[in-house]
Parts: sequence; C-alpha cells; structure tokens
Amino acid sequence: MPETRKTVCNRDCPDACGIVATVEDGKVTRIAGDPAHPITRGFLCYRTQHFLGRQYSLDRLSSPLLRIDGELRPVSWERALDFAAERLLAIRRESGPAAIFHYRSGGSLGLLKSLTDLFFERFGPVTVKRGDICSGAGDAAQATDFGDEDSNDLHDLLNARHILVWGKNVTVSNPHVLPVLLEARARGAQLVLIDPVSHKTRSHCDVFFQPRPAGDFALAMAVARVLFERGWIDREAERYCDHVPDFRRMCEARSVEAWCEEADVPPACAEDLARRLGPEKPTAILVGWGMGRRANGAAIVRALDALAALSGNIGIPGGGVSFYYKRRGAFDTSFVRGLSAAPRSVCEPLFGREVLAARDPPIRAVWITAGNPVAMLPDSNTTREALATRELVVVVDAFLTDTAREAHLVLPTTTLLEADDLLGAYGHHYLGSARPVVAPPADVRSDLEIMQALASRVGLGDAIDGDAASWKRRLLGSRMEPAGVTLETLDRGPVKNPLAPRILFADRRFPTPSGRVNLITEPPARPSAEPGDVSYPLVLMSLSTERSQSSQWAKEPRGPAVVTVHPDAASGIADGGEGRLESRIGSMTVRVKHDAEQRRDVAIVPKGGHLRDGRCPNVLIRAATTDLGEGGALYDERVRLVPMA
Repeated sequence: MPETRKTVCNRDCPDACGIVATVEDGKVTRIAGDPAHPITRGFLCYRTQHFLGRQYSLDRLSSPLLRIDGELRPVSWERALDFAAERLLAIRRESGPAAIFHYRSGGSLGLLKSLTDLFFERFGPVTVKRGDICSGAGDAAQATDFGDEDSNDLHDLLNARHILVWGKNVTVSNPHVLPVLLEARARGAQLVLIDPVSHKTRSHCDVFFQPRPAGDFALAMAVARVLFERGWIDREAERYCDHVPDFRRMCEARSVEAWCEEADVPPACAEDLARRLGPEKPTAILVGWGMGRRANGAAIVRALDALAALSGNIGIPGGGVSFYYKRRGAFDTSFVRGLSAAPRSVCEPLFGREVLAARDPPIRAVWITAGNPVAMLPDSNTTREALATRELVVVVDAFLTDTAREAHLVLPTTTLLEADDLLGAYGHHYLGSARPVVAPPADVRSDLEIMQALASRVGLGDAIDGDAASWKRRLLGSRMEPAGVTLETLDRGPVKNPLAPRILFADRRFPTPSGRVNLITEPPARPSAEPGDVSYPLVLMSLSTERSQSSQWAKEPRGPAVVTVHPDAASGIADGGEGRLESRIGSMTVRVKHDAEQRRDVAIVPKGGHLRDGRCPNVLIRAATTDLGEGGALYDERVRLVPMA
C-alpha cells in the first residue's frame, strides 16, 4: 500500500525544499514538492524532481572501497574502518594532528555534518579549511558593512516598488523566489535584471541591463554619483552611515559617463537605477552569488550595500540588499570551535597549491566530507595532484566522484532521501527537519554512524555518542526551545525561524563597532573591468544549470561540454560544431552553441562537469582569491575558442 512521507532537501541550494515522497514496498516511487511548505509551494527544481535516477542508480556505492594493488575494491566495514583508524593513528603519532586535513564542503547542508568537524577537533585538532569557494567575498563584504549578514523576510519583496535582480539567475539558482517575484510584479512592482549573461530570468523582467563582466562596481559608482547629483540620498544617511564624504569622493572621482564606459552600459542605465533606488523606493536588491566570485567581488557587494544604505532602502519594508539568509542562526553549534582551535588551515580556493606546499609537518592525510574538490575547485589538475600524492585520502560519498577516484578509501553514505538531519536555508528563514523516507541500502551508513564507529577505534570513546535525534535536540536546545520550537515541532512541518527579523535593521542600528553602516571608501585595487587580452578575448562564465547541483547531475550529459558564445565570438566555428576552449593553464574540447543575445566577450560553460569525462571547466581556471573573505575568484579567467585542428 503506497504511503507518503515528508523530508527536506539537504543539497547546496538556497531553497531547502520540503519533499513529499511516495513509498511502496520500501522504495521511493515518486517525489514532489510539499504543497504545505510556504516556500516550496508544491514544486521542486528539475534537479531534485529527477533525483530518483540518482537514488537508484547502478553507479551508487553499496559497500566500502579500499585501494588494493592500485585498484579500489569492495571490503567490509570492519576492514575499512580498521584501515582508516590504523593510518590516522600512525600519522598523528609520527607527525602530529596537523598532518591530517579534514575538508568539509557543501555537498550536504545538514547541520549534523558538523559532527565530523567535532570528531576531528577531538582527534586533533587537525588542519581545516578556511575561506569559502562560493560566498566568501560576499559574506565578508556584508559582515564588514553591516556587522551581520541576513535578509528581510522573503515575502517582504511584495512590498517593493522595484526589485533589482543584480547578477542572479533565479530561475536556475533560486527557483522558489520566482513565484514571489512574479506576485510582486503582478502587484505593480517592476523587475530589473542586471547581468552580463542573458538568461531565462530576463523573460520575467521589465528591464534588462547587460554590463561588462566585472563591470558591476563601476556601474554602482555611476548610480551612486547620480544619487548624489540629483539629491536622492536619504536625508538621514549620515546619521546611520559612516564615511559618507569619503564614499562620495570615491564615486565622484570620475564622471557618470566614465564609470558607465568602464561598465559598458549607457549613462541612461545609471540614471534609471538611481531613480528606482531614490525617489521611487522602496527598492530591494537581490545580490547574485556569482558576482562575489571575482577578484573584486567583495568591492562589488560592498558597493551594492552602499547603494541600498545611502538611498534609504535599508531597514524599511520592500527594501534591503539580500545576499544571504542566516541558515545557521537558529542552531547551537558552539560545541565545535572550528578555525580557532585548528593548528593551521588550508584556503579552500587554493586547495591544491597549499596542500602541496604544506611543511612542518606536510599534509599526509586528507579526509573529505560532503565535497568533490577535484571537480568543484579551481585548477582541478593541481587539486588532483595534491590528493594523488598523499599517503591517505578518505572520501565519504554516495558515488565514485572525480575526487573519490583519487582516494585510498571510499566510504558509502546516505542520500538526501535517507538523511536524518536539521536544515536551515540561505534563501529564506524557514527551518526543517529531514527524516529518512526510506532506509539506506544494507551496507551504507550515515556520516554520524561512520564517525562514531571510527571514534571507538581511535580512543575517543563517547565523544560523539548519541543518535541523530539527540543531536538534533542539542542543536535546537539553547536557541529554539526557549522560543517554542522543538524537534517535535519541526517534525510536523517547516517553521519560520522565530529569531529572524521580518525587516532587517529596522531600527537602523548595526552590530558594527560604531553602530552604523561601514561604507566602502576605496575602489578595488584591481580595475573592475578591462577589455580582454586579444589572445584570450573571452571571459569564462562557468554557471549553474537546471540539470546539475554543483557536480551532481540529474541526468548525466554525454559528449563534449557545450560552450555558449555570441556568433561573432565563435572563431568561425559553426553552431553545433566542435572546438577547443583554451586558457593559460588548460584546454578542453567543447561543442559550440551560438546565442546572439550574449555579449561578445563571454564564454558560458555549465558548472560541475566531470573531469573524467573532459567536461570540467575548472581545468581552465587558475586558483586565485577574492579581495576579502578568501573566496574563489572563479569568474576572472580569460579564454579563447579555437577551431579543431
């Protein structure tokens, strides 16, 4: 007899959707969006809608794999865990815990994944990662400006007169905000898209501006200058903003026309945006995560923060500058000290380089949780080399990823339909409890079960004892239970975080040292946009797609990766023809797609292609960091498209 069971998606996505699974004879036969979830509203993205193909894929790992005579071969859990314990203990004894690097990424956003951090902190503490490949620059920018990072309630967008979708393809990367935007538009709000790439979100917007890649800072400065010249700055801005004169000097150092020339937009664009922010407010800015993935990424986000603050769109209904929702804000993870306890750290975007360079002691072992760094970090070949030259690499995953192929030991773990966890979201304020809708295969274990079994082998005793439910209660206890939110509450359905403000900074007081907005006062050291080197005329944009969740594909594509370019930038290659996409560090075979709506200086490739299939654009991208936050400067790489020989 079929029955329905509910859970929450834990993959790296802002929406953290509620899922309704139909289960028959212990197998999930259908999944759909939870109609009772205030954000999911009954629909799922393409990626999750097609997740059953991955859940029951023949490629799914069903037992531990140990490298024996150069090949990964199935072994028992007892042998796998004994091997891991023996090698970890030996390396710690011989070189100290800093010789072990625990790398945890965002393949799952479940809060219980932090228990792997707790294990390695107790075992060592060991080397950990710092920075953030996805949002490091934006996180640091908003923390610098406002002292905290959060957003107005998602549905407050319905109070806006204008919504600036700045560098964000919501139809792909944040699909459950789209119904809110469309409802706001139906109520009279105007939607404006600002993006160097023409994409599906454009069809839902009233106006589209297409600046040069990385030209966003210059455009923001042009808008700021118009705000000052027209007298559209909020009359109380100097009361709640520091450094207004210095910011004004910075934006007035060049004319509106000069800033717009750098951004490659007409001056009318700056006038239009300033009008929407100023006399026609309230105006909300939705800040895309990709803009922060540039060398000047933090400066771009700080410039947008300043526009919102100076125009009076901070702390009001229908306003705000939204980069992130505080997804961990409801939970108590203080039992993990993180970077403050670690003997050293590895910068995530520089993973390969820093692992190879580590000394005193060298990094001998790498344990990887919820991540596929070979495919997802820049300079994939160096990352692969770093792993291939370690004495011990352990990967916990459900599939044999590009990273798992470099491992000495691969431990199979649960999927999102088998997870027992807690979830916040970075695209809204709702909390959820993930519960297993089916049991995992017989020889598959959760990360918590794996670490508990390992703990007993390495002398940690009961350091991380407790079932998933008891840890979930601990995560909720000090913050949520006093507010009336218990595990039982969340098991019944999603709950809005009671600590989250409906209007962020409504009193216009900020947790900065001065209590005021800390405006940016200096332009980025690197120019925000420059015409390309003629030998590498295109800017590589490796973007999210409807069919993949980072390197997890709903349906595996075949053949070369597709590069989308303007016909004039195709180097004479016909639409559908093959070519080589080359950077200064690598090349890949691609199939060319013409799109006359794109700028002539961009080359668009899907993010997350597999290295083993020759579809990984990170082989082209040099490892570099952003101006703040040690994010990955992923979108600064210049490439060229050449015909096949």
